[in-house]
Parts: sequence; C-alpha cells; structure tokens
Amino acid sequence: MNKFVLLASLVALCSTSYAQALYNGLNVGLNNLYRLSDAVTRSIGPENPTGGKGKGGMATIGEGTASKPARDLGQGWKVNPFIRIGRDSTYVLADIKGPGEIQHIWMTPTRNWRLDILKIYWDGEKHPSVEVPVCDFFACGWGKYCQINSLPICVNPRSGLNSYWKMPFRKECKITMTNLNPTRMVLYYQVDYTLTSVPKNIGYFCAQFRTVNAVPYKHDYTIVDSIEGKGQYVGTYLAWSPHSDGWWGEGEIKFYIDGDSKFPTICGTGTEDYFGGSYGFDNDGHLQEFSTPYSGMPQVIAPNGVNTWVYKIGMYRWHILDPIRFDKSLKVTIQDLGWQAGHKYLPREDDISSVAYWYQTEPHHPFPKFPSKHELIQN
Repeated sequence: MNKFVLLASLVALCSTSYAQALYNGLNVGLNNLYRLSDAVTRSIGPENPTGGKGKGGMATIGEGTASKPARDLGQGWKVNPFIRIGRDSTYVLADIKGPGEIQHIWMTPTRNWRLDILKIYWDGEKHPSVEVPVCDFFACGWGKYCQINSLPICVNPRSGLNSYWKMPFRKECKITMTNLNPTRMVLYYQVDYTLTSVPKNIGYFCAQFRTVNAVPYKHDYTIVDSIEGKGQYVGTYLAWSPHSDGWWGEGEIKFYIDGDSKFPTICGTGTEDYFGGSYGFDNDGHLQEFSTPYSGMPQVIAPNGVNTWVYKIGMYRWHILDPIRFDKSLKVTIQDLGWQAGHKYLPREDDISSVAYWYQTEPHHPFPKFPSKHELIQN
C-alpha cells in the first residue's frame, strides 16, 4: 500500500484535526527525515547554557540551582535544571552564533505569565524582532493553562509551552526573558537549534504584541500597522474580553497590503469566520472551545462560572498553508463589532490584546513602545 492510499484510509478513520496533522507530517516533516545533512544539532538550557558540544550536565554541587536535592548524587545528576530571574531583571537565555535556525523552544515559567516578556534579536539588531508576553506568544493570553494542539504552538499539561516556529538567522540569535513580576521567577527552558547554512531568500521571524483596554467606540483594533519590507504574515492570536453581554464577534479582519489606503485587499466576513468557526462558535447555547492544527479557540473563561457573554476568550489562526504575502508593507486590523436588538450591528468597546506573527526581510521597522506593567495586567 503506498503512502497516499494509507493516508486516505487514515483520514477516513481519524478525526479531522488529527488527519490534518498527519497530512502535514507526511508532506512537510516526515518526508525529509531520511535526507542526510551536514547541519549540526545543538540545544541550550540551564544544564548547557552555551550549547557547546560535550558541555551538558557539567554543574557541580554548590554551583547548580538544584544542588540540595542532588547533594547525595553529585555532578551529572540534575544539578542545574532551572534558572532564577530576579524582579525587574533580564536574563539572556541563548546567545548563538550563526548561521542557523531555532527549531523548538520549550519552557515552563512561574509567576504571572503576562509579566514574563520574551524577546528575540536577530543578527545583532538593536530592536527585538520578537517582543511578547510569554502567555500571549504561546496563545494562552490570560495567563492560565489551556491545552493547545496546533502545529506551530503546543501547550501541554501542566504548563509546558512549546513553539515549533522555524526561526532562521545568519549571524546571531539572542533570546532574553524579562521578569516584570514583583518577585523572583523560576524558569525551566530549552532552545533546540541547528547550525547550518541559510538560503538567501529567507525571512526573519517576527512577533509583535499589542493591547487596548476598551477599544474606542467605532474604531478598529489595530493588530499591526508598522510592517515595512518584503515578507509574509503567518499568524494571529487574540485575547478578547467583552465588556457586556451579547454577541461580540461580528467584526471583519482586514489586510491592507502594499499601500492599500481606505480599502483593504483582503476583508473577512466575521471574527469567528476568520478563526475557522461559524455562527458564534455556538454549541447548544454556549461557546465551544476547540483546538486544531491551523485555528482554534482553546480558551473560554467564564467569570465565576456564570454563563454570560462576559468571558475571557483566546483565539489563534495560523496562516501556514495560506500566508499573506506582501512586497512593501502590511497593516492588519479587526473590527470590535457585535449585535444589538432589532437585528442591528453594535460597535463595542471591549478589551483586546493581540500577537501578530510574520516573516520579513531585515531591517524591520521598530515596534511601538511596549505596554507598561499597568497596561499589561489591566486587560
């Protein structure tokens, strides 16, 4: 039986989401595993902070963060599995000389995830290309665990945050974590990467966070508007908190490509439509959580268990098979729109936070000023 017949049989037997993931694996990942390569595999974490060959697990008792539980075992026995980051401090998680590619990032941070800020810098740049609170980057914008079964982002029990976004670089990659919590944080983490040649036509991975506490009346929410250069938009995450009862997700997402002014090139038909659902994500009168390879609404948090529309909601949409390509510039907005009595649209004033994910040529346009600690936690 060839692989296409096998795939067809499995699709018939499996759930839709599993079949999608299986198809992607056969056609993107598994079909390259037999190709031999001169690429070098490395990994950085507390037990090997430089990623050096033969340099893992070298901490001695007294040096490592877990020296006490390992005191009767000694060097090589999980002596330094985590780091501590002081309040209002920044720690360099990885500093890698290229060329190469980040392939996987895993971490399990403590304290308030919205106040743990992940930054990534490419090739010695002054301004980060990734600047996002940890929870939002991993599509858990409310700082609470929810299981996510998507292709680039997976969140697993109890708090395993995984990114599989491919992040190539030519000269250098620096990854930092800033702790804005009032107390010290503990962080277990691992950055898996390869040292290898990088094609000339690669784009650099970018992720930008924004938040607005109460979108102004009749104003669109801007997901990103400062992208300049050539690239492709690959994902959106929204953390949405309605301020009142009633349906909130009628708003259209709009992509203004290469100088579009009043009208966009791409205009969606509604918020739930863009995130792969329909008719209010409704299942017998309640919002139905879901998580699939390319889109999902994995997080629906009701206040005190009360069944109203005043939820905290998290949604993602990955443009993996349908990236939004641009040559010069890109702006992305979404309307904060719902329904009112009389079957009439209602502009709303909800709280919205977002992460835009894209690849582009460098240098990139500097990001807007990052939100203050107060702005981060008020939403």
